[in-house]
Amino acid sequence: MFIQTEQTPNPATLKFLPGRTVMPSGTADFPSRESAGRSPLADRLFAVEGVKGVFFGGDFVTVTKGGDVDWHVMKPSILGALMEHFTSGEPIVRESGAAAEPVEEDDEIVAQIKELIDTRVRPAVAQDGGDIIFHRFEDGIVYLQMQGSCSGCPSSTATLKAGIENMLRHYIPEVTEVRPVL
Repeated sequence: MFIQTEQTPNPATLKFLPGRTVMPSGTADFPSRESAGRSPLADRLFAVEGVKGVFFGGDFVTVTKGGDVDWHVMKPSILGALMEHFTSGEPIVRESGAAAEPVEEDDEIVAQIKELIDTRVRPAVAQDGGDIIFHRFEDGIVYLQMQGSCSGCPSSTATLKAGIENMLRHYIPEVTEVRPVL
């Protein structure tokens, strides 16, 4: 198994490409060791000294480090944990068994916002090792959460304001601002 790595715009995050599907649908964010309980892979990665966050995308794993450990020290252990997991046959994420939340019907503006995020923003953000989650639209303000390498990235504010906000305002006049959800 050969796992490629890519740098991301966030210097505290590396993107690992195992050459196989990680999450068949959706994403999974583990911003702390305590949140990793339902994922054997996240548990393995948090066992590596210096790992502060783990994010799973369709075909990648993003790892965020604390500021006190260098990547050249961490990277071999992370690669080893990834290879060990993928050869173990364990699931990436265990099913939670929780009932699905009822799906609410979106109004027209929210549906347009979600469509633009899904088709124009999410693919670009995924290339940088992250994801973007729509939270709500209220009084002209769109609330979005950055995940993975995009969470805490120095350029995420510029991405939200200059990129996403301008695009949404262009296509949907009712949008006046985009704000991050932390």
